[in-house]
Amino acid sequence: MHQPNRTIKDYLFILLKGLCMGAADVVPGVSGGTIAFITGIYDEWLSSLKRCTPAVLLMLKREGIVKTWQYINGNFLVALFGGILISLKTFAAVVLVAMDAYPILVWAFFSGLVAASIYHLVREQRGWGLTEAFGLLFGIAFILAISFMAPAQLPGHGWILFLGGFVAICAMILPGISGSFILLLVGLYPVFLQAIHNLEIVKLLWFGAGCICGLVVFSRFLLWLLHSYHNQTLSVLIGFLVGSLYVTWPWKNALLTTTDSHGRTVVLQQENLNPFNFLAVTGNEPTIGLAILWAFLGVALVLGVELAAHWIKRRTTAPASV
Repeated sequence: MHQPNRTIKDYLFILLKGLCMGAADVVPGVSGGTIAFITGIYDEWLSSLKRCTPAVLLMLKREGIVKTWQYINGNFLVALFGGILISLKTFAAVVLVAMDAYPILVWAFFSGLVAASIYHLVREQRGWGLTEAFGLLFGIAFILAISFMAPAQLPGHGWILFLGGFVAICAMILPGISGSFILLLVGLYPVFLQAIHNLEIVKLLWFGAGCICGLVVFSRFLLWLLHSYHNQTLSVLIGFLVGSLYVTWPWKNALLTTTDSHGRTVVLQQENLNPFNFLAVTGNEPTIGLAILWAFLGVALVLGVELAAHWIKRRTTAPASV
């Protein structure tokens, strides 16, 4: 893969997509992979990650930094991961505050994003048969099974943090599975937040090493699946997204919570409620009308991004065809 000819404006768009991915990855139940799918960079992201192997070091020595950088699509990766890291440090805080202040509206917005991306993926599907139907049902059942599992509590040993980073980053790559939700599920989310808060470098290095290994290994496997078994893989991914609609259901009641290093309440387990029973169970207004409005805003955002992407693609490819 060689780096496409892009302008500064193009890389700013990629940075913006990275910001959205980072914000999504902070929220348990929402996947950065979903955002990558929605914004049309999923295949390029996986293809670029696939090339980041130890063999690149040999190529760097043999052919130099310029060709190696072009080979791994370095500008794209820097812009994307730069956006993700900036978001984790800044914009994600806004998302968390919004989740605390307006949880129903935020979850409704996420539900709209997911619903629109399901529509987008179904249009990409080349056909439906028995294996595709099985893949769809498997994807739905897998996400529901994860969402119903009771959270565990694992010790914060280095090798456990490595495995946690490996699994969490794999979940981030997959649309519909949230890396932070996986960390919550195995009890490592508070450990990770505590490590960030106290700058426990050794723990963060273990976690980061797991993330890097997960990105390199799993991205290659998933890209192979998409190329070799496109329809079946896509049907499973659609199932993941359909199942995640249960996770992003706006009206929730917390069953089990904990407190993070900043004194903020983190929900470990919750149940979905009928919006018409929400007031009676929680004592809070369901704001159904506003929730529907924000869900439609989520749908409109996805469709708008898709239309903008097509418009930008037409503008950038038109001169080349002359």
